[in-house]
Amino acid sequence: MPRKLDEYRSKRDFSKTGEPSGGRKGDRGDRFVIQRHEASRLHYDLRLEIDGVLVSWAVPKGPSLNPEDKRLAVRTEDHPLDYAEYEGRIPEGEYGAGTMIVWDAGTYENLTEKRGKPVPIGDALEHGHLVVRLDGEKLNGAFALSRMGEDHDWLLVKVDDEGADRRRKPAKTQLESVLSGRTNKDLA
Repeated sequence: MPRKLDEYRSKRDFSKTGEPSGGRKGDRGDRFVIQRHEASRLHYDLRLEIDGVLVSWAVPKGPSLNPEDKRLAVRTEDHPLDYAEYEGRIPEGEYGAGTMIVWDAGTYENLTEKRGKPVPIGDALEHGHLVVRLDGEKLNGAFALSRMGEDHDWLLVKVDDEGADRRRKPAKTQLESVLSGRTNKDLA
């Protein structure tokens, strides 16, 4: 696991930022978190617990419950499991400077299949296509992540299931943390 976090650690000065450096071991292996990050640009960080780290994507427009919406999801460095509870202000001059809250959290179930057979989540990630059912406080239902041509560019799409809602826009209307009730503005 330490090697998986080398890129994460190389981008941060832990004497200046309150972000966790890592160290917590995995327990269940099925957690997800979405953090609302007001950095140089507002975006939402989708993180899935896979193989002892939080595999991460930055979603500039935030997740959509409308299956017709395709959201860019840019793969970023893996984060330590401790990051799932991180809220705070990353200081100016540091990587990712700005405020961050836990916008949604819960568990996920891997629904990825190939020819009707389950695909382990690590293999699905490596092959560039995964389907997960989120059971969160704000988001529920299945979402598909598919890698596009470039290794870091993916698409996030809501599967048309019971969690789909073409009218509800939680990224625009539900701005508070599911952990603390605070907003990014409260941390500014």
